[in-house]
Amino acid sequence: MKNITLLIVSAILSLGFAFGQNEIIQPEGYTNPIIPGFHPDPSVCRIGNDYYLVTSSFEYFPGIPIFHSKDLINWEQIGHCLTRNSQLNLSNTAIWSGVWAPTLRYHKGTFYMITTNVTNGGNFYVSATKPEGPWSDPIWVDNESFDPSLFFDDDGKVYYTRRGKKGIVQAEIDLTTGKLLTPLKMINPGYLSPDTEGPHLYKMKGWYYLLTAEGGTRALHMVNIGRSKSPWGPFEACPKNPILAQHYNYQTIRSTGHADLFEAHDGSWWMVFLATRHYNYDAMSYIGRETFLVPVKWINGWPEVDADVTNELKVKSKTLPRMPVANLPVRDEFDQSQLNFYWNFLRNPIEGSWSLTEKPGSLVLHGNKNSLNDIAAPAWVGRRQEDVNCTIETKISFTAEKENEEAGLTIYQNFQHHYEFLITRRAGSQVLVIRKTIGDLTCETITVPLKNQQVYLKIQGDKDKYVFSYSVDGLKYENVGTANPQYLGTEIASSFTGVYFAMYSTGNGSECTNKASFDYFGYKGLDKDL
Repeated sequence: MKNITLLIVSAILSLGFAFGQNEIIQPEGYTNPIIPGFHPDPSVCRIGNDYYLVTSSFEYFPGIPIFHSKDLINWEQIGHCLTRNSQLNLSNTAIWSGVWAPTLRYHKGTFYMITTNVTNGGNFYVSATKPEGPWSDPIWVDNESFDPSLFFDDDGKVYYTRRGKKGIVQAEIDLTTGKLLTPLKMINPGYLSPDTEGPHLYKMKGWYYLLTAEGGTRALHMVNIGRSKSPWGPFEACPKNPILAQHYNYQTIRSTGHADLFEAHDGSWWMVFLATRHYNYDAMSYIGRETFLVPVKWINGWPEVDADVTNELKVKSKTLPRMPVANLPVRDEFDQSQLNFYWNFLRNPIEGSWSLTEKPGSLVLHGNKNSLNDIAAPAWVGRRQEDVNCTIETKISFTAEKENEEAGLTIYQNFQHHYEFLITRRAGSQVLVIRKTIGDLTCETITVPLKNQQVYLKIQGDKDKYVFSYSVDGLKYENVGTANPQYLGTEIASSFTGVYFAMYSTGNGSECTNKASFDYFGYKGLDKDL
């Protein structure tokens, strides 16, 4: 008995030491996606034992979220690359627009993030000496296409590579000015498909490798690679292309593609890529394209990925020692001077449309004329849906003086596909409404009379439905309706983004008479607990 006690104490002390060092050695394996929710087009760079990752943000502001990790599994958002209107103009940004496909690179003490503002300006890059910023104002390159990348060669030359009209094009670039030093030259027409994009150039053991995404960003998406002794090609195609692809139309992980390849500090190789999660054959990807991770082996000078690894969310693989990060708060009390990094605005927010100081401990929204159906900037603050199984809730105080005024929660895919749980006025009385917009069809499915200007709203989600409920005291909730998440699927909504849960207020054509006050916002994701 004494020996057993000593063993238990020793184990506890060992765990304590591990926690004290902020390092936990866990069994082999991890769960994809490593960054859940709408986080497509990942790009990674490593500095020593630190890893930094960026993803696309499309019509949402601030733009290009940036994450940090020590172990490639646990990631913490540390900011955004584009936080100022001078960096990111999202006016008139609709579906398939905004900021696409960033590439993150590091050279001689400076981070570079290059991307495309598809709607306003074209290809540009910003730089920073610290990944959390501040980042510089944009240096513009050109605007003919998208998916730009940078490569720093050993001889000091810098190459600018992007999608062209008929393949992948490349030129030398002067990073101080953004001027191209050589004419753009097509270096690859596509390995297996002329629909080629997302190029990244690498150099290893005297070979230049050109990694590309091909086949479009749906079911035929794939990752191919080739190599050459020159950065200009021609590139010999890998005999096992595609090295990453969706293999079956019924598998859980689909639309795999747009990858970035890198070496970890322990010598292992990895690839981050985008993909979508599906829980049955017909399920839509309403959460959007997320960031996944897969181990890579080099065999006969080519990178290889085990196809079975990309078929399941649970990955059996040796990983770096785990270095946990702080968990995001389940409930945001809005008691800080700035919004947490996971919050976004829909396009550039209008000055005065939101405040954390007007009513301390609350988020206050002043509804403007812009509605959720407009390609504009309503009073709107949202965060990504990261889990299929989740619950959100808030307490809202709002009085609608006119029938066009409203405030509440929205489940938002884009301006043509969204659901609302809102407070408004109907026939002179304050009411709670569930409204659904799918394409050019809009309907109100429930109207509940309200006696108080304060009400608690809750939405519970799973793979089959969203359930709407409300409470007047925050204790006893009454279910009042449901909505189908599949109609917000990106395949139906013709969207490259994913669902956001947002608080909003709008006058639907005019300014709201009263402000909407949100005392807190709770988000609880359950996917990792399943």
